[in-house]
Amino acid sequence: MKPNMGTVDKIIRLVVVAVIVVLYFTGQITGAAAIILGIIAVAFLVTSLIGWCPTYVPFGISTKKAEKTLG
Repeated sequence: MKPNMGTVDKIIRLVVVAVIVVLYFTGQITGAAAIILGIIAVAFLVTSLIGWCPTYVPFGISTKKAEKTLG
């Protein structure tokens, strides 16, 4: 699992997670929508923490900047 998520990507996902959590706890989302968005929130949280998104792999997507080498 080579990291394929950049810092901005991780921050955006964490903001989406925060919005979903706030909407859930204020009662704005309930039922099936709450379940679906809750699953998305958990997926976004986990992928942000590990820095790897499995859905990027088949498409060859990487938002992580290339590392600079010294020398």
